Amino acid sequence: MIPHVTVIGAGLAGSEAAWQLARRGIAISLYEMRPTRSTAAHHTDLFAELVCSNSLGAQSPDRALGLLKAEMRRLDSLIIRCADQNALPAGGALAVGRQEFSQAVTDAISSHPLITVIRSEVTAIPAAPTIIASGPLTSSRLAQAIGQLAGQQYLSFYDALAPIVTLSSIHMPPAWRQSRYDRDSGQSEGDYINCPLDQDQYEAFVYALRAAERIELRQFEQEDQRFFEGCLPVEVLAGRGDKALAFGPLRPVGLRDPRTGQRPHAVVQLRQDNLAGDLYNMVGFQTNIKWPQQKHIFRMIPGLEEAEFVRLGQMHRNTFINSPRLLRPTLQWHDRDDLFFAGQLIGSEGYVGSAAGGLLAGINMARLLHHQPPAALPTETMAGAVFHYVTHAEPKEFQPMKANFGLLPPLHPPVRNKRARYQAYSQRALQALKTWSEDRGI
Repeated sequence: MIPHVTVIGAGLAGSEAAWQLARRGIAISLYEMRPTRSTAAHHTDLFAELVCSNSLGAQSPDRALGLLKAEMRRLDSLIIRCADQNALPAGGALAVGRQEFSQAVTDAISSHPLITVIRSEVTAIPAAPTIIASGPLTSSRLAQAIGQLAGQQYLSFYDALAPIVTLSSIHMPPAWRQSRYDRDSGQSEGDYINCPLDQDQYEAFVYALRAAERIELRQFEQEDQRFFEGCLPVEVLAGRGDKALAFGPLRPVGLRDPRTGQRPHAVVQLRQDNLAGDLYNMVGFQTNIKWPQQKHIFRMIPGLEEAEFVRLGQMHRNTFINSPRLLRPTLQWHDRDDLFFAGQLIGSEGYVGSAAGGLLAGINMARLLHHQPPAALPTETMAGAVFHYVTHAEPKEFQPMKANFGLLPPLHPPVRNKRARYQAYSQRALQALKTWSEDRGI
């Protein structure tokens, strides 16, 4: 008899988990509540929809997200494979066409003979083998069930979406194409569009952001207004100091205005958002400013005076569990072997970290059902370090975490040069993963 698993959520983590189970001979019922019930951030019924940026981060394995993707490629990740197949020019990053990427994941999952897709909301936690990957926008009824299972209130943080503009509405010049330090993907022009601001323009822009009215949060959102540091709304950054944006998403390093040959005071970058190349998102411009004011303020940016916005920024609440109290490093529930959690719901922040959780949960659930012991990834790997943090952080201070080299155990002997150190981390991680997977026949 073929073992069976329920997977809740067809986002990045749930889709990855279902795929890993299916390729190991496990039958899956994959529940996705969209389009029967949507969320404040999703716009389609496709699996693995990217609701914020369209970038999966750095490609090079001597960068944290690049290393994480390299590890996932070695474990045959569906999400990374579909991303590679639908990649857009983005310098040293892996950016994808949103629609094409999600459609590829949806097609792969829907056509697999061992995966049954059920378009329905789950409101109770099944007693049979289950992976919960319902994401940061978990429905209130399922979140309530998770809270009851946990015996404590779940936690939450806020995330925000960046605006998207049409390419045809961007004026070039003053905008121009260039990747930082000319690190493009071999194109004749850079992969990013850059809008320069001089000091007066920058100061006026910062003032406008600070003075802007923000969308009023709903009552349940007002109860907890903490922000995740890696995805702060641009107006929150502006309020932290006059130079906060110039040293943050508007930093001009590695860029030069072709009109002057000089580095501008500040630069707003836009990145291609779809395969057709006619939509661009404003990098680092997550925001909760009221929509009419967004248009007015963002059109203060040179090159965007007549910008046509196909999506304006918005903010929504993301939910996550207190994983250090509730999960084992294998991503199993602390007192139930056949219940796994994965994705941003556990605090592994970012697209790639979310998918990595689904990958590990899928592998370990399959091992469990095939009478093999679930296994934690080596902490020397980037994925293993992320999940070690998620399950070992101080519970009272726990916050979601993106992949970063600071999570890895130190090198022995230490390597002083930063670039050499990151390369050494990468080499050690990939060797550790190779040994781990070979020892387990993965």
